[in-house]
Amino acid sequence: MQFFRSLHAVKAMTFDLDDTLYNNEPIIQRAERALQQHIRTHHPRAAALTSQQWLHLKNSAIATRPELASDMGQLRLTVLRQALTDDAQEQTWDEGKLDDAVMACFHCFYNARSQFTLTEEIHTTLKTLSERMPLVAITNGNVNAKAIGIDTYFDDIYHANLSRPMKPSPVMFEQAADKLGIAPQHILHVGDNLQKDVYASINAGFQSAWYACNRPMALQLEKVSVLPHVVLDNLSELLAF
Repeated sequence: MQFFRSLHAVKAMTFDLDDTLYNNEPIIQRAERALQQHIRTHHPRAAALTSQQWLHLKNSAIATRPELASDMGQLRLTVLRQALTDDAQEQTWDEGKLDDAVMACFHCFYNARSQFTLTEEIHTTLKTLSERMPLVAITNGNVNAKAIGIDTYFDDIYHANLSRPMKPSPVMFEQAADKLGIAPQHILHVGDNLQKDVYASINAGFQSAWYACNRPMALQLEKVSVLPHVVLDNLSELLAF
């Protein structure tokens, strides 16, 4: 544990999820493979799309509706609907049939995206902390917290969405502080991203703990604009607070 700023008493904590509690990239890659296999099996025209064409659909969706950039679920639904349009036209689906196909694809990805097991250390740390102070999750992603067994540790879980812009926007931090009824300077936010977690939480008046589970904890390898209050070697060090 290394301190860069003095800390006020910690009365609550907020947590990022992806790449803070678990390494998210291999999980997403596995879910993408499951989705592509589902599409190859059921939707041959969509299966023929190249990675560049999928990217074009994503970029076009965001260009048309910029708020989709903050809602990974709605963005994926929009892209899937566009991708399946040719299959729908070829098979003369009505809107209901297309909706069902899109949702089947979405659930294939979403279920695979939330099928993993956290370490016992993470469970023990979160459980112990939750017994001593309120915890809130603040995430740009859409992992199913109940499916991975962490929902009971948090008083609330804020996912970025169409009306709740993603970090580094201060909106979710402000909502968490209001929900907790605790002054921001007494809340410690824990996250892996120096911009979306450290800078964003400090900008919102929070205290910040930097911890990344998916890469070396080396500030000299990161793009740092603001130093955190504390750098952790492991999450169990939070029990000291």
